[in-house]
Amino acid sequence: MKLSVKYLPVITAIITVLPFPAKAATFLVNERAAFGGNDKVDWVTLGKVFNPVAPDFSAFLPNSFSTTSQDGLGLDINIAPTNNPQVTPPFVFQTLPPPGIRTNFAQGDFILFGGIDPTGFIPLPPGTPDPGTLGNGGPFSISFDQPVFGAGTQIAVDVSNLEVETFINAFDNANNLLGSFSVLSTSSLALDNSAVFLGIRSDTPNISRLVFSSSAPQYGLAINQLSIIAIPEPTYTLAILAFGVSSAVLKRCQRLRTSTISK
Repeated sequence: MKLSVKYLPVITAIITVLPFPAKAATFLVNERAAFGGNDKVDWVTLGKVFNPVAPDFSAFLPNSFSTTSQDGLGLDINIAPTNNPQVTPPFVFQTLPPPGIRTNFAQGDFILFGGIDPTGFIPLPPGTPDPGTLGNGGPFSISFDQPVFGAGTQIAVDVSNLEVETFINAFDNANNLLGSFSVLSTSSLALDNSAVFLGIRSDTPNISRLVFSSSAPQYGLAINQLSIIAIPEPTYTLAILAFGVSSAVLKRCQRLRTSTISK
């Protein structure tokens, strides 16, 4: 008992120093490096990549499908269908120099794309102006089998001569809105990794669904690798551990004290 009581001040100090999240709060993160994800989804793992040089229409995706993250987290993806019958179903492509598809993501990224009017879906040589081809601008909804601390991706809209507002909304498992953020950006065909990153983080693992959209839904919406924060943050985990240890010590002391008095 003396040994347990001796360490009580240390345990109390740990609990005092380590912050407990008093109330859940969400905030926007605009850089992947600062986001700090510990899990991810790379869309190439869907096993279907559209090749514009040798189109294979079996590579198209349904508007709703499921996948798993690198660490086994289940996700359901829903891309709202377009009202334009000319627009293709969603698909994944790798952004590359001509004859590949140029974007302002990083060269070699695999992109989940809402769909496009195929009459304008022609790889263009460098220097060619963006034709402003119509497509499916979503919204994209991503639901998680287990709530997460956060998730985010780079996002772009398939038109390079127009400033567009892109949005990210986060919901809990009761469909309550947890946070809503937006940024202004302009897409390009520069293959320069300038596509804006939109991520949401929360103090607690309460994010069950994210929705990405834009102010120009008549143009195709595109996202690259999804970064996820799917495990407790270290300080919160340590705080829970310290609380558990202190509770066990106090219960032990109470039992010993009761035993001593009864004797």
